[in-house]
Amino acid sequence: MTEATGEFEQIRYEVDGRVARVILDRPNYRNAQSRLLREEMDEAFDRAVADREVRVIVLMGAGHSFSAGHDLGTPEEQADKEERPYEEGLRGLFERSDSMNVENTLRWRNLPKPTIAVVQGYCIFGGWMIASAMDLIFAADDAMFLGTNFQYFSPPWDIHPRKVKEIFFESRFIDGPEAMELGLVNRVYPAERLEAEAMAYARRVAENDPFQLRMMKQAVNHAQDSQGFNEHINGAHLMYLMSSQGERDPGFALDKPEGRRRPMVQRAVDNYERHKAAEEGS
Repeated sequence: MTEATGEFEQIRYEVDGRVARVILDRPNYRNAQSRLLREEMDEAFDRAVADREVRVIVLMGAGHSFSAGHDLGTPEEQADKEERPYEEGLRGLFERSDSMNVENTLRWRNLPKPTIAVVQGYCIFGGWMIASAMDLIFAADDAMFLGTNFQYFSPPWDIHPRKVKEIFFESRFIDGPEAMELGLVNRVYPAERLEAEAMAYARRVAENDPFQLRMMKQAVNHAQDSQGFNEHINGAHLMYLMSSQGERDPGFALDKPEGRRRPMVQRAVDNYERHKAAEEGS
């Protein structure tokens, strides 16, 4: 039996036996990540950790996409900014970027229970960040991953550095099968089977001893930490801040698209459409 709670606004939290599901619930915005959504994710993760009956946590997105990235200006996000304004200037920029995209994502990576991201459709920038903070990623074959030098820059730990450069230099999407070939995701399924397969796996994991699961996870994370994972994430965040501010330079090479889409996202969309047109024409 699945037990759902209704006190959240932009996510859903459900408990299915020994598996907790944290579901991003803004499908009309492709689950864009507002400040409130990330705060509610944090609360839901804390709840799952505190629940001794929960042994595995599954992160999902409602609708056709896992998450198309950060919320760049929906009405709800704009109203929240007016009610809870950010500090102006460089200090405010660093504080909100670090607290909302680095500190919390590192915290989610180190949750003491196994975590699984279930990714379908778009998984862009911020979507990639939160998916990669989970222990495992199960993806649909129609998943569309798009990365860049975002705030929580874990790609060099998930994919060979030369492949990261190749893909990010070009700014292109990778689908579910390619993501598995690269080592970013663990398993790929047809979209209609993805949730059922992920939940079946989560239930099998949840049959194991929770303390053993915790020690296994801690040992693997410690291996990365010993190689400098945390130092890299914090250092790369500063490079992200530099590059994001560089988009405002008069000599910035890419045209800024209309609306709220980021320039590198627009470039990836253009590349994808050109590639698709070439395939259809051949």
